[in-house]
Parts: sequence; structure tokens; C-alpha cells
Amino acid sequence: MNLANKITVLRLALTVFIIILLAFPFYEVGITFPKYNVGGVIVGVQYIIAGVIFVIASLTDFIDGYIARSKNMITDLGKMLDAIADKVLVDSSLILLACLGFIHMIIPVIIISRDIVVDAIKMQCAAKGFVVAAIFEGKLKTACLMSGVALTYFYNLPFELINIRISTILLYFACIMAIISGIKYYNMYKKISEKKN
Repeated sequence: MNLANKITVLRLALTVFIIILLAFPFYEVGITFPKYNVGGVIVGVQYIIAGVIFVIASLTDFIDGYIARSKNMITDLGKMLDAIADKVLVDSSLILLACLGFIHMIIPVIIISRDIVVDAIKMQCAAKGFVVAAIFEGKLKTACLMSGVALTYFYNLPFELINIRISTILLYFACIMAIISGIKYYNMYKKISEKKN
């Protein structure tokens, strides 16, 4: 396993830490995390820790990609691990934040459903011998999604202090981009299918 793939595996490991931190019932074993009042916002330390881990894990996505390209370490295993690590990191965070009441449940439903559809389209295109490249709307969706999730972990600070829900705006905009990019991917698949026929 090369260096780029090891960094990808690290992203998966960091995601497991986030899941444990937010889903494990620590109170049942007598462990409680402190909370602080920041300008009227009650901040739980465990969510700040999860946010820091999420940011670090997100950065490894850029790092492993850069290393793989610059050092000629691109492998089929690496592509598969990278796709899995990305989905597990973001989707698990969305599900946890929805279950904990930080975001509306429609957000993970839209994002995860869209990803399933797009992945299926890409697989069908690959089976027909076509490689579907990432489109601008998809990249914008990912950027807004990652930023929105990170801000949510940090209680939308400092924007929350001036009552501007930037985290929510980013997440809903990511949902809009998810739908638009999903439609565009479907139209690309239709054109490819028509060419093959």
C-alpha cells in the first residue's frame, strides 16, 4: 500500500473516531463532556473535537490526491478507497448531525440519494466504455457541503453571534447543487446511451 492510500485509510480511521465521539453513549459509562457559553451560544466540547477531526480528515482528501498525482501513485485500489472514504466521512457526519438535531433530515436524504444515483450512472457509463468527469456543479456541491458540515460542528461560529446561519445556507445550497448536478449527470448518461445505440 503506497503513501497516498495510507493517508486515505487514515481518513477512514478519523471518521470512525467522529462516529464514536458522537454516537457512543458516554453518559452511560459516567463520562461527560464540558459545555461553555460563547457569546450566548452553548458549545459542547465533543462537537468541537469532532469538528477539528472532520477538518483534518477533509484536508487528507486533498493531500492524498496531490501525492497520488505528483508521485504517480494512482491505483485502482486508491480510487476505490478514496471514493469510500469520502462518502463515509461526509454521509456519516450528515446522518449524525441530523439525528442530533443540528440539521434537518432532508439534507442527508437528498445528498445520499443523489450520490447513489450519480454513482450508478458513472458505473453504467464505465460499463459502456465512457469515463464521466467531475462537473463544476458537483465540485461546488462538495465544497459547500464540506464547509457547511465543518461550520455546523463549530456551532456556526462566529456567524452565529451575528445571527447569520451560514452553515445552514451552505448545506441547503449544496442540496440544490446536488440536484442540479444529478440531473446533469443523468442527461450525460442519456446522451452516451443514445450514442451507443
